[in-house]
Amino acid sequence: MKVLLINGSPKANGNTSIALEEANKIFLENNIETEIINAGSKEIRGCIACAKCREIGKCVFDDIVNEVAPKFQEADGLIVASPVYYASANATLVAFLQRLFYSTPFNKTMKAGASVVVARRGGCSSTFDELNKFFTISGMPVVSSQYWNSVHGRMPGDASSDKEGLQTMRTLARNMIFLIKSIQLGKEKFGLPEKESQIMTHFIR
Repeated sequence: MKVLLINGSPKANGNTSIALEEANKIFLENNIETEIINAGSKEIRGCIACAKCREIGKCVFDDIVNEVAPKFQEADGLIVASPVYYASANATLVAFLQRLFYSTPFNKTMKAGASVVVARRGGCSSTFDELNKFFTISGMPVVSSQYWNSVHGRMPGDASSDKEGLQTMRTLARNMIFLIKSIQLGKEKFGLPEKESQIMTHFIR
């Protein structure tokens, strides 16, 4: 079992990192393989909708997105964490996720997904909702916790004092462990859900 944790903060050792590390402790205690990837500090350009990935099987921009893609394919669970900027996720992280999800052709059905958001005060719910949409469009079950997956802190290190937020991270990790193990048992006994050929329509016809 493997969980991939994406740190979308440009500060690799900031409050977002504290939140992820708290969850990671639980994964390691339960012998779950993990890898934390710091994507928020990278130079990542946005998708240009060239659709070249449909031909070559990877993004035309050969950067961290293509490095993470095979790790994402192998992972049973994915946690994506971001600081809150103007009630939204870090733009670098969003560019990373848009290209990662769009350019990877493998089936993401039943990979467990969770988002984690960190803010001084407000904007957590909207950012949480924004990040969860990457999972719900991909057939990935969204892992819940005891509260929305948010941690609060303003100055570097403040998140360590958010006892409820850190407990939420630990609960999130335990719930993800249960879910990925349960999904694995379900796949072994029943297989993945049947998939129909996708029907795509728009508002003209």
